[in-house]
Amino acid sequence: MHHLIELFHDLTNPDWISAHYGLYLVVFIIFAETGLFVGFFLPGDSLLFVSGMMISRMNSPFSSPMMNLIYWIFIISIAGVLGNVVGYWFGNKSGHALMKRPDSLLFKKKHLMQAHDFYEKKGGMAILLARFLPIVRTFAPIVGGMVDMDYKKFIKFNILGCLAWVISMTSIGYILGENEWVKNNLEKIVILLILVTTGPVVFKMFVGKKKTAPENL
Repeated sequence: MHHLIELFHDLTNPDWISAHYGLYLVVFIIFAETGLFVGFFLPGDSLLFVSGMMISRMNSPFSSPMMNLIYWIFIISIAGVLGNVVGYWFGNKSGHALMKRPDSLLFKKKHLMQAHDFYEKKGGMAILLARFLPIVRTFAPIVGGMVDMDYKKFIKFNILGCLAWVISMTSIGYILGENEWVKNNLEKIVILLILVTTGPVVFKMFVGKKKTAPENL
């Protein structure tokens, strides 16, 4: 746990990131969080915000700082899109394998079919909105692949969601990057970002279950 907390602290520290491959490390982490099952714990939202701050301070190799921002948004977005494609591919392969297995205590085909019906109706918005929800953004494309969500539809909302996520989070960090108060209170801002983005997930997991519990009795 101590090492995990330390990693979170490092990944929201612009100086540490700069000393460890800089924004190329960010590109890899965004890919890992959105494409690899083990990347669900990575702090993508706060990392994008910090990346925007770093971009606002770095020397631009382009004719204008804005071009530098656009360049990095493009590169990070590609990583996020490819990450979801990998997640979809993994889910598709594992989903087909699961459908060949008999029902067990932990897995029932009807649950996968229910998920399939949901993704048929609302899968596009699920993929798009999942980008803004930690943990959910890791598993949404995997489930989409498991239930054979239409691939063209998946790609469309994958790209739209990734662009909306990366552009918004990175641009906010870029705009506030030179603000002295933001510089001096970065840790508090990161904690606030984590609370705001994880709040809906925690609420749904715990409070939502309590509300529906009496109906299941």
